[in-house]
Amino acid sequence: MKTIVYTPDPKTPVTLTPSEEAHLVHLRDDDIDYSDSPEADAAFWAKAVSVAPDTTLPVTLRVKQSVLAHFKRQGKKGYQSRMNAVLESYVRTQQGAES
Repeated sequence: MKTIVYTPDPKTPVTLTPSEEAHLVHLRDDDIDYSDSPEADAAFWAKAVSVAPDTTLPVTLRVKQSVLAHFKRQGKKGYQSRMNAVLESYVRTQQGAES
């Protein structure tokens, strides 16, 4: 099974039209189509594995001014998270190469 990682961009949130919003407000649970997500039966839970979240740790890191400036230009809020995402992507790529 292929895992797809999606991180929504807070700068471009999903917006609903008034009619879409009204539709969702009045939608009953029985009217939701779950056909593309089968029920998690006993067989599913027998193979399920508990995974602890990958928590973050505060660190002191020296980076070049140009690197920091680049990430801050994309928005002062969240620049550390963006830097972490780049590092995480690099680590995943390296781990894939080691396999």
